[in-house]
Amino acid sequence: MDLTISRTDLRDDPRDPRGLLPRAELDVAAALDLVRPICADVEKRGEEALFDLAERFDGVRPPHLRVPTEDIRAALRQEEPAVRAALEESIRRARQVHRDQHPSDHVTQVTAGGTVTERWVPVERVGLYVPGGVTALPSSVVMNVVPAQEAGVASLAVASPPQAEFDGGVHPTVLAACALLGVEEVYAVGGAQAVAMFAYGAGECAPADLVTGPGNIYVTAAKRLLKGRIGIDAEAGPTEIAVLADDTADPRFVAADLISQAEHSEDAASVLVTDSVALADAVEVELRRRVPTERHAARITAALNGPQSGILLVGDVDQGLRVVDAYAAEHLEVMTADARGVAARVRNAGAVFVGGFAPVSLGDYCAGSNHVLPTGASARYSSGLSVLTFLRQVHVVDYDAEALSAVADQVVALASAEDLPAHGAAVTVRTSDDRDNGDSTP
Repeated sequence: MDLTISRTDLRDDPRDPRGLLPRAELDVAAALDLVRPICADVEKRGEEALFDLAERFDGVRPPHLRVPTEDIRAALRQEEPAVRAALEESIRRARQVHRDQHPSDHVTQVTAGGTVTERWVPVERVGLYVPGGVTALPSSVVMNVVPAQEAGVASLAVASPPQAEFDGGVHPTVLAACALLGVEEVYAVGGAQAVAMFAYGAGECAPADLVTGPGNIYVTAAKRLLKGRIGIDAEAGPTEIAVLADDTADPRFVAADLISQAEHSEDAASVLVTDSVALADAVEVELRRRVPTERHAARITAALNGPQSGILLVGDVDQGLRVVDAYAAEHLEVMTADARGVAARVRNAGAVFVGGFAPVSLGDYCAGSNHVLPTGASARYSSGLSVLTFLRQVHVVDYDAEALSAVADQVVALASAEDLPAHGAAVTVRTSDDRDNGDSTP
């Protein structure tokens, strides 16, 4: 397959760029019709359905859904030392960053005798999904588990698809990552059925309050379908990178990063936004030189040739910023003169990578940041996975009698304005002079 990445000239185009940008097509609504019977089957038949669905979709019937603890520990013992060391460093850096994200409880003295305390309470139980279709992703174990642990989640379980190559078990490196993190509740369950398992419970897996983690369109559709029954982090779409670059950027770096993102899947998006025609030309030369030598050349070529990828020419860096803010990329790299200054002006991105030596792959593994990020322009209004994902904000209202009396007239006035007299009565029964004359116990 020949590489034919598209090029769009936006330099003299006054239109809103949002309608002109390359986008991956993601029809979650259509996928809902496919996942609905799957989820219903798990709700009805539980563990038996999960075994049958694994055989149907993963091509293997696991010997057991819950991975034995000894298998998890054995996977760590047998892991390559270099991979184990890399996982340990990834965990160390992720803990360092995510620990600093935990907010503190705060008490506001609203009035004498009246306070509102803002408490941060962790979710009680979470289900963490780790993809394993195209390739195993032990790094996603780190990115899911570390913030949950740092938030103080008491009960967490990991699900990842059973692998025919490993006799229906979870990929050993995924298990090794779980072992390093002290996770001993792991299930060989993938796809939409994993989300349903966390929502309804099945076998040894108790229902969870929240499910997080990236996945394919069927995982995303199951999250949409079951949202409300279970909390979700986001509806993840195909992965994406945007690179904002000028003529100071190294075309080798730009091409390598576009390729690295395209390596994920054929629907991955790789977008270059630049005010330099010379850079665009040089990057195309690099792509044509490098892609045929890549291990996953066919997959990369399909992604780069797809409608979701392309090169966008802009008049200057300011226009480029408007374009990347409209695109709201999952990952945004800034390779310009004064890259830090330009990056500081970005408003919409899941994560921003500054300069020539902060590639997205660093963030995927060992930057300390989280790689579970908003896709499909949802970075305009949402954030990536963090400690906050696993926390709930609870307000604790503590007023004494005098503090309530001081504001009683205002409460009654507002209740009357909304034609909710019983709301006002709930205050006056406590503050009126004859409150002790009735039959109620003080």
